[in-house]
Amino acid sequence: MRAIRGLWHWRHNPVRRRTDRTEAWIALAAALLIVLGAPAAGWFAGRAAHGALLEAVRRQHRERYPVWATAGRPVSRPTAHPDPETTSQHAARLRTVARWTGRDGSTHTAEIATPRSREPGARFRIWTDGRGRIVPRPMDEGAAATHAVLAGLAVAGAAGGLVEAGRRLAVRQLMVRRFRRWDAAWERAGQDWGRADAGS
Repeated sequence: MRAIRGLWHWRHNPVRRRTDRTEAWIALAAALLIVLGAPAAGWFAGRAAHGALLEAVRRQHRERYPVWATAGRPVSRPTAHPDPETTSQHAARLRTVARWTGRDGSTHTAEIATPRSREPGARFRIWTDGRGRIVPRPMDEGAAATHAVLAGLAVAGAAGGLVEAGRRLAVRQLMVRRFRRWDAAWERAGQDWGRADAGS
């Protein structure tokens, strides 16, 4: 709106300069790009990311399988009185020797991280690939949608920032041009300043 008001203000102003009109048009173009172009870029980027992430979700669900693992001896245990500020960090370091059978029938025994302490003989779910190797839990569609939205917002914000940076750079160049013209005009005026026959 400020750009539109600026254009209207300078439209019939007798002291307007070409750089004033140029600056107003640049501001209007930047405003339209930020309001319309940046969201469009974010939407297309989010849509593309969502498609790619959904394909990754489908591939992960095809290639990863939940299996039951049996806990053996724990490798580390929480202290009797854990520090409340570091409990989550400590729990993330808990490791247990576990046994499981992969989808291909192979038997595995390994030391794996567990979110909480497991008693020997306890069963819990893990995710493995086709050869029985442990892999992260596959992403679900909700997480894919969230990641796509975040990607779209990031692209929209970056596009808006680039447009605004371009506008500021263009206005800076216009200001440099104005100052140069003012300096040249003052130099011309200074030669005749105060003379009786200068016509002033």
